[in-house]
Amino acid sequence: MERHTGTGLLRKPDVTLPHRLAKSAAATDGVATPNAVVEKWIEDRNLAHRHEVRRIEFGELRRWGFDPGSGNLCHESGRFFGVEGLAVDTDHGPVTHWSQPIINQPEIGILGILVKEIDGVLHCLMQAKSEPGNVNGVQVSPTVQATKSNYTRVHGGRPVPYLDHFRDPDPETVLADVLQSEQGSWFYRKRNRNMIVEAAEFPDEGDLPDDFRWLTLGQLHELLKQDNLVNMDARTVLSCMPAGLEGHEADAVSDLAAAVARSSAQPTGSLHTRTEVLSWITSRQAQHVVRTSPLPLREVANWVRTPAEISHELGLFFSIIAVDITTNGREVAQWTQPLVRPHGAGVVALLVKRVDGVLHALLNARVEPGYLDVVELAPTVQCTPDNYVLTPAADRPPFLDMVLGRRDDQVLFSAQLSEEGGRFHHAYSDYQIIEVPADFPDAGLADFRWLTLNQLNELLRHSHYVNVQARSLIACLRGLR
Repeated sequence: MERHTGTGLLRKPDVTLPHRLAKSAAATDGVATPNAVVEKWIEDRNLAHRHEVRRIEFGELRRWGFDPGSGNLCHESGRFFGVEGLAVDTDHGPVTHWSQPIINQPEIGILGILVKEIDGVLHCLMQAKSEPGNVNGVQVSPTVQATKSNYTRVHGGRPVPYLDHFRDPDPETVLADVLQSEQGSWFYRKRNRNMIVEAAEFPDEGDLPDDFRWLTLGQLHELLKQDNLVNMDARTVLSCMPAGLEGHEADAVSDLAAAVARSSAQPTGSLHTRTEVLSWITSRQAQHVVRTSPLPLREVANWVRTPAEISHELGLFFSIIAVDITTNGREVAQWTQPLVRPHGAGVVALLVKRVDGVLHALLNARVEPGYLDVVELAPTVQCTPDNYVLTPAADRPPFLDMVLGRRDDQVLFSAQLSEEGGRFHHAYSDYQIIEVPADFPDAGLADFRWLTLNQLNELLRHSHYVNVQARSLIACLRGLR
């Protein structure tokens, strides 16, 4: 199908792109930046970045404060984000009414990866970036990762490098551009613009600032297997990359890689048609009731505010804390801010099975209060097990016990991956892809369906279909070999 360009002329799509992406995915030791150089780069950036984060009391926050009327925690500029209250009524799950703190950040930020061919292989320009909430030091991040408040320099800091490539790109250079949601339990209707732009002109790769390097898709797939190394923002943008012919460039393709390739490239061979999938999603959005209304933070029930944190009276879920940050690796060298601190490590797992040689993944139409469209497709299991210690067995998340009891030989992917460190403090989950037999049942649950990677790729071209945790696992799934 032809598409319009900015000149009003018609341009044929790049039919070579899937092969270019596959060639990049096969280059697991890089071209512009060999793996040994990548390892040394990350080590050097960790040594170079001074990043001190100290817990403080709310009274020590600068330019942040509690509104005298609502009790909401906001920045004096009215920008960045605020911590507010939310009242929730739903027909879904064992608890149908509650209130909670939630981050309200109505601005749409930019998460962008710049790509270009180097010696005939497509590379992604990645950044070694430190965030106040990271569990470790720097993590591999997109070329640009910035809220609107940041890139319009409300903080008075330095400009964001390479931002101009994403503000008003030539349409012919755009490989992906889609609004995607973030965590619906912690953010209220938060969205970011996920972009992949091919650089028409760019300085030689040797002229990069120290925090930036060109990496292939194959290198990024390998880095995803390391704990807390590729950050959440990079993972979500990588999931929006157009479909490549995964596995087709290798001389000897494993059965697993072939199953992933067939799942990605073939519109046929799926258990459900495209129309059936869209109808299922629509039925879940229509069936489930979720009513949310803003609530003054001071009126949130069952949450307790102390001088140093806001937390649930049972010690579950998460807390709101305050931190003081000093760094030499950001646009601003010193600031204070609130962060969400989760209680316990999460478990995020995707069950997959092969049906006639085509890999299928079991997705959950999940309800979260911060979603714009009631439900989004989530991994098979997405929860913090510590929150269910006192929960009756019938009310535990479906398939959780199976995931916790899986055998080692079923695990195709396993890594601890961090959530976004700019808003969350030491938030991480054990991300897993677990293979089950072809006859594994889905228990006939209306909120679960087996989808191919091709169907997920199609949904990822649009907003509000696939949640951020599932997008992370899709990025990991594409790298299975």
